[in-house]
Amino acid sequence: MTRLILSLVFFGLFSLSYPARATLEIDVTQGQIAPTPIAIPDFIDAGGGEDELGRKIAAVVGDDLEHSGLFRLISKAAFIQDAPSALQEPRFSDWRVLNAQCLLVARTSNSGGKVTVEFRLFDVYNGTQMLGVSVSAKESQWRKIAHRIADAVYNRVTGEAGYFDTRVAYIDESGPRSKKRVRRLAIMDWDGHNNVYLTDGVHMVLTPRFAPNAKEIAYLAYVNKSAHVYVINVHTRKKRLMGHFKGMTFAPRFSPDGQSLLMSLAREGTTALYKLNLSSGTVSRLTDHSCIDTSPCYSPDGSKIVFTSDRSSPESCQEKIYVMDANGANVHRISLDEGKYSQPAWSPRGDLIAFTKQVGGRFYIGVMNVDGTNERLIADGHLVEAPTWAPNGRVILFTKESGGKRGNSRLYAVDLTGRNLRSIKTPRDSSDGAWSRLLSE
Repeated sequence: MTRLILSLVFFGLFSLSYPARATLEIDVTQGQIAPTPIAIPDFIDAGGGEDELGRKIAAVVGDDLEHSGLFRLISKAAFIQDAPSALQEPRFSDWRVLNAQCLLVARTSNSGGKVTVEFRLFDVYNGTQMLGVSVSAKESQWRKIAHRIADAVYNRVTGEAGYFDTRVAYIDESGPRSKKRVRRLAIMDWDGHNNVYLTDGVHMVLTPRFAPNAKEIAYLAYVNKSAHVYVINVHTRKKRLMGHFKGMTFAPRFSPDGQSLLMSLAREGTTALYKLNLSSGTVSRLTDHSCIDTSPCYSPDGSKIVFTSDRSSPESCQEKIYVMDANGANVHRISLDEGKYSQPAWSPRGDLIAFTKQVGGRFYIGVMNVDGTNERLIADGHLVEAPTWAPNGRVILFTKESGGKRGNSRLYAVDLTGRNLRSIKTPRDSSDGAWSRLLSE
């Protein structure tokens, strides 16, 4: 994959010089309700004229920022100053009339199939420059350019890393809802574009999980009624069989160092957690209990594992969330409320655990502190499940299934406030999403 160059520089290409700092900031930890108004004129070419590619890049940047729920795009129809003059010398009074708090202007150049976008972000009310950035890549990667610009703007205004230059692995579903339903492993940009199928649908596949380097995906494939664990390279599509396990009950997850996989296996009359060493192929048992332990996930630093177990109430099969050391020691329950918990996922920031919960005949996506306190339910539905975190730990992707025989299954994203719920575009039904790390890291 061609490396895309991102450099933070302040240009001497414009007629005015502006301070590089400003006071405008969004505190994403305080549950921002009113999104910040931002004006994004079409990006123009180096000669100061209209540019179709620049217009498309600007549109994707706007879509990314608006999707976050932290920004509101101001309609271009309301603009007073045109794009070329705003690029040369913004008239901040014209943008203040529109209540714009941020102004993003840019010029594009294309030479030998390489596109460069030079842009500036302004704090309108203070009349100051916040950021000057140059982004370059092959013309075919123009959407990646847009995502990285959006990430830079998001980061500068919020102080948090963005999540737009990422990929999502998921299961593409088609055909009747029966044993003949076709399930293929697919990968796409976070916003549903550049969709690629990694398997052909001959065998049913489930629960993809990205490796820490985002170059490989672990997944399950059922061959002759046996669960096979594969690791596939997303660029070459070469896959490695890591083992086949008749008693597998939950998908494998990578350790933070990428050297092993966590999984749950049913053996010798009980279901326990195991670790598969990817170099040696050896499998070691981590839990030893008569009840069911499943759904393991490492903490970001690899020191802890969160999982679900019915050990506290095996008669009612009410699974709860537990945390233990990575070697299986110090097991303790952290979920405190009523209901059945499943599929815990540790935030990449290390501060929260997402989960699926079933209570009162309804399903929910929730989050809690790592000690189980401050539980909050942020999404619900007929069947919602499989939460996975954006790399900045501020957004959760999950599967939502509608009811009825003709109900469909789709991917949705929701922020930690629960107020900003958005669907993710996929060609057909989709499930089991997994978010990559930020690719620009």
